Order: sequence, then C-alpha cells, then structure tokens
Amino acid sequence: MDLENIETRLQALKSDSLAKFGIMTPQHMVEHLILTIKLSYGRVKIPNFIPNEKQLNAKQALLYTDMEFPVGVKAPGLPADLLELRYPDLETAKGELKKAMQAYQETFEKSPEAEFTHPRFGLLTHKEWEIFHHKHIGHHFRQFGI
Repeated sequence: MDLENIETRLQALKSDSLAKFGIMTPQHMVEHLILTIKLSYGRVKIPNFIPNEKQLNAKQALLYTDMEFPVGVKAPGLPADLLELRYPDLETAKGELKKAMQAYQETFEKSPEAEFTHPRFGLLTHKEWEIFHHKHIGHHFRQFGI
C-alpha cells in the first residue's frame, strides 16, 4: 500500500467534496475504507468461508486482470443504506484511516504469511490484499475526483 500517495490524496478530500457516483459522503467513504482495511489485517473479524464458483471467478477477475473496481458493487453484509458515522468529523476519520493503514503494514511485517478473510473472496494473502486495496482505494478516490 502506497501510504504516501494515499495521504497526499486524502488531503484533497474535503467534507464538501461531491461524489461523482454513489451515495457516500466523503466521511462515509473514509470510514468505509477504515472498516475494509481493518478486515484485511484481522482487526475486524468475519467468519471464514469457502468461496463459491461465482465468488472465485470475481476474485480472479478483480485481482488478476487489469479490471477496475466496478461502480455500484455493494459489500456483502452491509445494509443498502449508509452506515452511521463513527467519528465526529472527516479529519478525525482521516486520522483513523492512517492509523488503520499503519496497523495493516505492521501486521504483515510481523506475519508476512498471514491470511485474512475478505467478505466476498474468502481468505486472501498479503499480496492479494495489496492488489485489492490498490483497486478499492483508487475506486473511492475517483468517486470524489481525487
């Protein structure tokens, strides 16, 4: 994960930044990224499962081709409506995202062979999470034109 690039782009995100697609506000998007990153290093745990054929095909397409992250895909297990905000403001959420990214880096530095469960694809390796985060974070930054 390119922390420096992410931090630079985060600086351009303002509370009044308008989304080019989707229903998230800037803070909802940042909090969504926090949750996703926490999943990827086991801080937020979901039950492990064996992905079905459709999920394996989606994993293959997203992680092992130049396919961009699709617009309009809903994360499994999340409601159709926006989640309640957990942090008092966007700047606090940005700080929490930076902490989550650092914890992610530290987790895989200590345990490079660790695997953690993705809610659609099942267990992912560090390399697979890196590809996923690159595409997922880029998708959400494009959502706000940053």
